Order: sequence, then C-alpha cells, then structure tokens
Amino acid sequence: MSLRRLISLPALLATVAIALSAQPAAAAVSWTQVSNTVDVSCAAFTYRQSADWFLPATASPKGLVYLQHGFSRSNGNMADLAEHYAAAGFVVVAPTLPSADIFGCTVSNLGNNSPFLNNVAALLGTAGNSSGALARSYANALAKAGRPASSLPTRYVIAGHSAGGEVAAYVANRLRSTYPSQYARVALVQLLDPVKSFIGSNMGTGLKGIAPTGLPVYAISSPPYTANSDANGTVELTNDLHRPFLGVRLTTGCHCDAEGASTDGLCTVTSGTPQQQNIAALQTLAVAWAGDAVSGTTTAAYYPGGGYYDSLIAAGVTQTLSGS
Repeated sequence: MSLRRLISLPALLATVAIALSAQPAAAAVSWTQVSNTVDVSCAAFTYRQSADWFLPATASPKGLVYLQHGFSRSNGNMADLAEHYAAAGFVVVAPTLPSADIFGCTVSNLGNNSPFLNNVAALLGTAGNSSGALARSYANALAKAGRPASSLPTRYVIAGHSAGGEVAAYVANRLRSTYPSQYARVALVQLLDPVKSFIGSNMGTGLKGIAPTGLPVYAISSPPYTANSDANGTVELTNDLHRPFLGVRLTTGCHCDAEGASTDGLCTVTSGTPQQQNIAALQTLAVAWAGDAVSGTTTAAYYPGGGYYDSLIAAGVTQTLSGS
C-alpha cells in the first residue's frame, strides 16, 4: 500500500522553494546533447544501440554517469535527469537497451538476460581502452559536437531507473568480478525506484556481490504499489545491504519521478503523474550524492542531519531508507 502523508501548504511551499534553490541551476549552465550509438554484443550479433551523450561545458568533467532507463522505456525518458547531471559537470551516457528480444538481450530479465548484461558491463569494463565501444562512441560524440578529443572520465556513477536499477546493480558487480581495475573507478551505484525482475536473481546477486566492498549504493524510491512491483527492488536493497543510510523514499512519489519532464503518457497512465516537489527532491539529491561520491566529499546539507535533507523530512516529502 502506498504511504501517503498530508502536509500543510506553507510547509510544501517552503520545501519546494528550498528544493529549487538547492538543486543545480540547469538553465544557467550550458551542456551539449549528442544523439549517437554504441555497439553492444548480443549472442553472435552486435547491436548498434541508441546512446545519448550529454557533454558538460567544462573541459574537466567531474566524472561519467552511466544512466539506464527501465522496462518499455528509452534514453529519451531520462533526458531531464541527464541534463541535471551534465549541468553539474558530469559527462552522461544514456543508452537505450531492448525491452523485447528473441535472444534475451533485454533490460529486464524475461528469461535469461545475464549474458547480455555481461556485455553491457563490458562497456564500462573496457572504457579505459580507446578501442572500447564506449570510448569510441564518446570520441564520435565529441567530434559531432565540435569538441576536442578527450579520454572518458575515470570516475563512474552507475545509475538506473526501474529495471535499469537492476541493471545498475548487476553491472557494478560484474565489474567487481571481471574488471576489478574498472570497478575501483565506480564511486556510486544510484538506484531510482528500482524494480527487480520476476525471473532470476540479478539484483540480489549484484547487491550481495558489492555489499562487502563498501561501495555506496543509494536509492531514491517511491512507496510500494503496482507500478514498482510493490517496491521489490527497494526491499531487496534494504535486505541485502545492512547499512544505516541507503537513501530516501519519496512519501508521495510515483514511479515516473526519475523521468521528470521527460516522462510521457505511457508512464503517467500506468504509474501516476509526478509531483514537482518530488522531481525536485530526486534531482537535487541524485546530483548532489553523485558529486560527493566522485570527489570523495560529504556535503552535509544532503544527508541526515543536514539542512536541506532535514527540511524534506520535516515537510513529509521524504523518509530515510536504511538496511535491515
């Protein structure tokens, strides 16, 4: 059942004002979006998948955000959030992965998509090699944007919405087991209302694998309801990682919050319409946590006990997630 809480109008207005002032000013900082492709192996084939790149104005990006959409969605639905990361100084790559495929090469596990996700992990696993698929796609995006050639950033945030959250956890663990030098570059796994597949155990395998390493894993979730499979991905997270802070739940959130202004009728009809205070809180916290993770800092305002974080709690916008 969804958790709902009524808040007073003054408290709500105050929270929205704080959220809008605290989040990165996307309109004030320029970035460039480049529509491109990236090669991902599937069985005996190579799929050339859509991959949107968001290039920040700075010549020295903070890091790379790999941003994965959910089931029946595309990279276009993640553009609003991607722009906020880019405005804060991140290079963002948002690929589209299939939601249906006869070879099982899908974002959600509809049979056995583990071999395909191993190939998705290889994108980051070989990112340090200029001949790797992700590096080639980045070089091509820079050329399209008229930017000078540059290597990919060496600090990574792996973020995923819905079924993309399961991908994020699985990919991070695959890097740990197969590409340890690249895993050392992962600063944060960010789960946005994660949903685990009804088939298989990719999310549990991923989370349990990275749990002992201490890699930060933060979620921004909505309450349990049909659209997010009763928050089964968040339940998996809090069961597998026994940590006092694992992110927040938006108390009146919906499954489309992570898509923000990039959502569409397919999401809102099935999942509800995002409320502006929830979009603002999600974007603010996601970007702030990513920035801290790659820089090795802790900006107190965005964690329990900090001014912005506690204002969300006081207004009933968020609740703290912690491990069991």
